[in-house]
Amino acid sequence: MHAQQPPTLSAQDQPPPRRSPFVRRLVAVLALLLLVLFAVLGTWQVFRLQWKLDLIERVDARVHAAPAALPPVAQWPQISKESDEYRAVALSGHYLYQFTAPVQALSELGAGFWLLTPFCTDEGHIVFVNRGFIPSSGDIATRFPARTAGPDACAAPGEPVELTGLLRISEPKGGFLRDNDPAGNRWYSRDIIALSAARGFDAARTAPFFVDAGKNQDPAGAPERAVGGLTVISFPNNHLVYALTWYALALMVAAAWWWVARYEAKRSRDAND
Repeated sequence: MHAQQPPTLSAQDQPPPRRSPFVRRLVAVLALLLLVLFAVLGTWQVFRLQWKLDLIERVDARVHAAPAALPPVAQWPQISKESDEYRAVALSGHYLYQFTAPVQALSELGAGFWLLTPFCTDEGHIVFVNRGFIPSSGDIATRFPARTAGPDACAAPGEPVELTGLLRISEPKGGFLRDNDPAGNRWYSRDIIALSAARGFDAARTAPFFVDAGKNQDPAGAPERAVGGLTVISFPNNHLVYALTWYALALMVAAAWWWVARYEAKRSRDAND
């Protein structure tokens, strides 16, 4: 009597070959690295979120504080975006309208120019003031020709002006994808250092920052009335979305690895049956 032979399995019924231990370890290491990377990026965005919220709170406190005098000249080199931008300040002195520079702008009122005018303080220093916005019309180059100030520009009499505004940091990198052209009197960003040099002011007596004048502060006697108070204070804050995205990716990697480990365990049991 012949012993019954076990049925042979076709190629389709054969269990798939097990992956080598090296491959399984490599996949596990890669999954772990991705999990750690995504978790770290998510945590970093959480810290960035807290930093942004603190920044918004600090700036809001500066904007709504009572206007204070400008920092003394000795502190001007230490003024920075992080510690001083949007600080409410008060100025007293007079404008030098003849040295106004039009800077290309795009505001809530449309396309036009900011009018940056040197302001002589009562202490004899120069602070450029962004008096506000004017629309594009007429020949700007003719209305605001490039003039060079003499060493005693502040000695010329002028209408006394008191104003309040927000301290702003110089913008040296140009704007509208174009570089400033001091020689041609074409300005695309509020680069105070370049503007001061082009107008011939003494760098030691000229503030390296400028002031955005508040609303309805342009003097009635100004040659060109500008609309002030258009400072945009906006801080994009998408860090929470970014953090949730990174954490979601970390969970997806963990779920995928759990599924792969389960599948490999099943294959191992099937191969041993």
